[in-house]
Amino acid sequence: MKKMIAIAGLTGCMLLAGACSKSKDNRPPQEDSSVQTQHNAGEEENTAQNGELVDGLEKNDKKDEDKDNKNVTKKDQVSNMEKLPKADLKTLSKLPDKVYSWGQGTNMDDQNRPISAVEYQGLYGKYDADFVKETEDKNIYLTFDEGYENGYTSKILDGLKAAECPAVFFVTMDYVKKEPALVERMIQEGHVVGAHSVTHPSAGIPSLSLEEQEQEIVQLHEYVQEKFNYSMYLFRFPAGIYSEQSLALLQQLGYRSVFWSFAYADWDPDNQMEKSAALKKVKDRIHNGAIYLLHAVSATNAAILEDFVASAREEGYHFVKYEK
Repeated sequence: MKKMIAIAGLTGCMLLAGACSKSKDNRPPQEDSSVQTQHNAGEEENTAQNGELVDGLEKNDKKDEDKDNKNVTKKDQVSNMEKLPKADLKTLSKLPDKVYSWGQGTNMDDQNRPISAVEYQGLYGKYDADFVKETEDKNIYLTFDEGYENGYTSKILDGLKAAECPAVFFVTMDYVKKEPALVERMIQEGHVVGAHSVTHPSAGIPSLSLEEQEQEIVQLHEYVQEKFNYSMYLFRFPAGIYSEQSLALLQQLGYRSVFWSFAYADWDPDNQMEKSAALKKVKDRIHNGAIYLLHAVSATNAAILEDFVASAREEGYHFVKYEK
């Protein structure tokens, strides 16, 4: 814009014989009519040429401004997104750090819910942890763990799209870096992307120091926020290994901890259950507030997904989006 002002000032000087300063209200000075009548053809031609040059500069500046605005807007979107609160590690260090490994068991109550899931929901629900959703509605929460890609996530997404069924995909740092297109598709198609830690430690999150545990969540959260303009709010503990201290840490960071009330041995690609047997198992364990844990590396899960969704809906169940 500096070039435009300089040329406009030069033109004004030619026309006003030196009177080229701006008025107090920052508007260009108005030409006197007596001076205007004395313009010759050469001056008018020069003015027209200068005007065209100014117009061209204005267009170029407008393009630059639009480009800058787009860049600023993108940065602002990321910077204005909700940042994670800082955990109070000193307070957390005083909480019990005994380690537990979650599994829903096979004993069911009169509503077909795992008794242990109901019990642990009562114990740890105060930390925004979900083992089963306490509801009288026939709602189901479908979740997938994504430690690595085995070629079935696209098919799973296709099935969910065809069935208009929402799901949660819990991802690791390695997964989001290697499969950005799939993560972007999850977001664009309305699913929830949740955190599954940075490194997926085999001994569980509680095996790390509190500072390291915090970074397992914060680093992944900030990476997804920066790369996908998306803020995660759900966390699944790797291998279901947790402590009361770790649950409280996730709560302080603004996350819900999502366990499950149904899971089966589907995580080994080389040891998959036969499709009809797997479908029967997932159907037989259905209950209100069910949180299904399925692994996206499973060919069987990809194959039975749409049949399971259709069957559950025939029984009056609804697949609902997992809100915070």
